[in-house]
Amino acid sequence: MDTLAGFVGHIVFQNPENGYTVLDLVCGEDEVTCVGFFHGVGEGESLSLTGEYATHPSYGKQFKMESFQVKPPEDTVSMERYLGSGAIKGVGAALASRIVRRFQENTFRVIEEEPERLAEVKGISKKKAMDIADQVIGKQEMRQAMIFLQQYGISQSLGIKIYQAYGQRLYGILKENPYRLAEDIQGIGFKVADEIASRIGIQADSDFRIRSGILYALIRSASEGHTCLPAELLGQKAGELLGVVPEHIEKYYMDLAIDKKIIVKDTEGGQFVYAAHYYYMEMNTAAMLKQLDISYEVPEAEIQKKIAEIEESTGMVLDALQAEAVKEAASNGLMVITGGPGTGKTTTINTIIRYFELEGLDIFLAAPTGRAAKRMSETTGFEARTIHRMLEVNGGMEGNGRFERDEDNPLETDVIIIDEMSMVDITLMYHLLKAILPGTRLILVGDVNQLPSVGPGSVLRDMIYSKRFHVVRLTKVFRQAAQSDIIVNAHKINHGEPVSLDNKSMDFFFLKRFEADVIIRVVIQLIRQKLPKYVDATPFDIQVLTPMRKGLLGVERLNGILQQYLNPPASDKKEHEYHDMVFREGDKVMQIKNNYQLEWEVRSKYGIAAEKGMGIFNGDMGIIQTINSYAETMTVEFDEGRLVDYSLKQLEELELAYAVTIHKSQGSEYPAVVIPLLTGPRMLMNRNLLYTAVTRAKKCVTLVGDDRTFQGMIANVSEQKRYTGLGYFIKT
Repeated sequence: MDTLAGFVGHIVFQNPENGYTVLDLVCGEDEVTCVGFFHGVGEGESLSLTGEYATHPSYGKQFKMESFQVKPPEDTVSMERYLGSGAIKGVGAALASRIVRRFQENTFRVIEEEPERLAEVKGISKKKAMDIADQVIGKQEMRQAMIFLQQYGISQSLGIKIYQAYGQRLYGILKENPYRLAEDIQGIGFKVADEIASRIGIQADSDFRIRSGILYALIRSASEGHTCLPAELLGQKAGELLGVVPEHIEKYYMDLAIDKKIIVKDTEGGQFVYAAHYYYMEMNTAAMLKQLDISYEVPEAEIQKKIAEIEESTGMVLDALQAEAVKEAASNGLMVITGGPGTGKTTTINTIIRYFELEGLDIFLAAPTGRAAKRMSETTGFEARTIHRMLEVNGGMEGNGRFERDEDNPLETDVIIIDEMSMVDITLMYHLLKAILPGTRLILVGDVNQLPSVGPGSVLRDMIYSKRFHVVRLTKVFRQAAQSDIIVNAHKINHGEPVSLDNKSMDFFFLKRFEADVIIRVVIQLIRQKLPKYVDATPFDIQVLTPMRKGLLGVERLNGILQQYLNPPASDKKEHEYHDMVFREGDKVMQIKNNYQLEWEVRSKYGIAAEKGMGIFNGDMGIIQTINSYAETMTVEFDEGRLVDYSLKQLEELELAYAVTIHKSQGSEYPAVVIPLLTGPRMLMNRNLLYTAVTRAKKCVTLVGDDRTFQGMIANVSEQKRYTGLGYFIKT
């Protein structure tokens, strides 16, 4: 390790969120470019650095800082330089000179111990004197906090989050109950807090630790789709996590319930434990759904007459179930339409839209993802938006996004139609319903046989199986759709019927291969050579869908291999390594968390922002346009030309997307999909998953792998059970 000492002459770049900085350090007569996390450091400050020299391919020799210390100014020259550098707001070079001239070597002692004396200097009021002192002391306090946190192995970027959350209270919080970090600070889970606690000396059987472990087990279960857990199962999960017998866990439920952290509910199915926010979310969602469930007295003859007018003007012909759906939409404030591919959901939606147009009503269309909304616009001819954009999302992270549209500022329309409802989780549904006034019609459309939402809850399924609301199931596969083997075979899979794999189809193929590396070679050949011409698309439009993240045919391995063939390294393509992943200009990537704070903009051909907005969401896919090593940013273009700048130090929300899990493909449609199949856990390799994968393709499905696995998935109807409370609350 090398050491370096000097003062900050110029800050070239600084990310205010994580403190990543490029600065010029003046060391005697030399000036050295230094890079690293210098949060809270300003121009003019004296630093002592530890790190090593490295040569950047674009910017030459740099000093990569590993750790640093701020040296207090020891002479009047250093004091004047620091105060006049702009680090202290309201103090320029001239005022700094007057302060130092007045107090000489005692300048910083006066600022810290007798700040009111700064008012002796011309141009400084007593109020300004206190403000200068607060700034100087505040910077010192932050640095002291960083040193304190580092002794417990807390990185500077994590330390900054902790300091911003607690300020000077962090000392007491860490020594008394470090598990609060897991509850209060985004990005700090139980395991990080547990590690910090063990370093501080908190005992393994501490009440704080067990309570925090229970809450963490509940939160982690939400990532598996549950909004609650049976009390016994939660005890098992928390016990495994904490290394404590389950019997020792359950006595803490009452304490957590008294603190309103959890809700324990006794039902006919047993005792369930909810994280408090999910309990109230599901209970209130059920109540709001019931409020919307209003009946309207509309004569059937009048409805039939309007349907006939629409059929005559558009050339559409409805079957009995489609006509029933239109009738239910006209007669009820809330209804659900469900059906598989080719059963006429689009025709039904189009007829309902035209019916309400004839009534003179305003209509909003929305879907959970940008791709689904775009497809809805194309098939209806009406503008459709994502639910987030319709609710005017603004700021916040992972479920904490603030929506401008809510009970105080509701959506101003008469009818709302939501497509791809199987993707909507309980959090989004709750916020949607908060923005809908009773009396507004809500029509929910989706395929209940698709995989449930990525986020917690099972909204569409719970609503249908509650038998409390009006539901129309479209079952007839129309003649045009029946010409597609994708649609025919999807229905066969859903009904557990055998599927022919003789490859006589024009759009459904099965290539039998039995070794992972052979399967991957075939997948690459299909994407690069065979399929683009066949479906009139680019290799990037063709999507590989796989059941798993890990393993020989998992997302992580496939993406590394596919990247090498579809977007290999090139001298004109910049790249950046982040953890075990290499991001390269031209790569296909996916956002894997809801981030309501990410700003995007659509630019004109001259590079001027034509439209701006906030929020990029779990499952959104884009292409890396540029990687700027100097500014430490990466620009990704998502659907509809939305450009987002990511910090190179914060890419944990992105991953390569040449291959994605079938679960992540929900709501998307691709010209062609390629599905590698070999082996996998029985609970995962089921009919539901296979059905969802096949229905993602528009023109062609190609499965590559073991036909016995394929047949086994059709036969396997077991699904991972989701524990939710919405159905219970709807029925009670």
